[in-house]
Amino acid sequence: MSDEGQTPTSIGVYGGTFDPVHYGHLRTALEVREKLGLGQLRLIPCREPPHRPAPVASPEQRLQMLRLALQCGDPRLTADDRELGRPGPSYMVDTLNSLRQEFPLASLCLIVGADAFNGLDRWHRWQSLFELAHVVVMERPGEGLAADAGRLPPWAIRRYGDLEMLLHSRAGTVGFVEVTQLAISASEIRNGLAGGGDPRFLLPDAVLDYIRKTGLYR
Repeated sequence: MSDEGQTPTSIGVYGGTFDPVHYGHLRTALEVREKLGLGQLRLIPCREPPHRPAPVASPEQRLQMLRLALQCGDPRLTADDRELGRPGPSYMVDTLNSLRQEFPLASLCLIVGADAFNGLDRWHRWQSLFELAHVVVMERPGEGLAADAGRLPPWAIRRYGDLEMLLHSRAGTVGFVEVTQLAISASEIRNGLAGGGDPRFLLPDAVLDYIRKTGLYR
């Protein structure tokens, strides 16, 4: 696990399969970290996703691609391998528990997309997420999710707060942040590679070089 420099007082948690990691992941991670002023944002590859098919690349390959993608970027964006060594489904509540034990006083911010947020009540032990972290929802510019309280589940309205609250408390708030949504799909990258396509400019060159050298997605 990567933990460079001083112990951060605020940590973003950005999970995913990253199969492969691409600029859609990286750009949104950077914008969330900057807009929230997070001391660190950890991208955490999922070992065994509970609600979707198993990734094509192995956990080790996906972690290596993520590390390659982050080599020349913001040093406060880091790859975290804690889910890879844990057997069974990779439940986010277990990941947040692990981070909370490691950083008991830090503000933890779980970063999710709007679709994931709307289905959060289907996550394993979802109520416990708010005991461990804030939930930060990424929304498209002009989408208006934060302003339209009628679209929020009743349990979220009670926890809604402005973004400044996130850095001054450990957990329990729902916040919203606009990010640039790049229409890049990992599955389309995989399908394109399988058909002999060229995915340049959709993902970092270092990741594409790794994919070509290992023969992934062919």
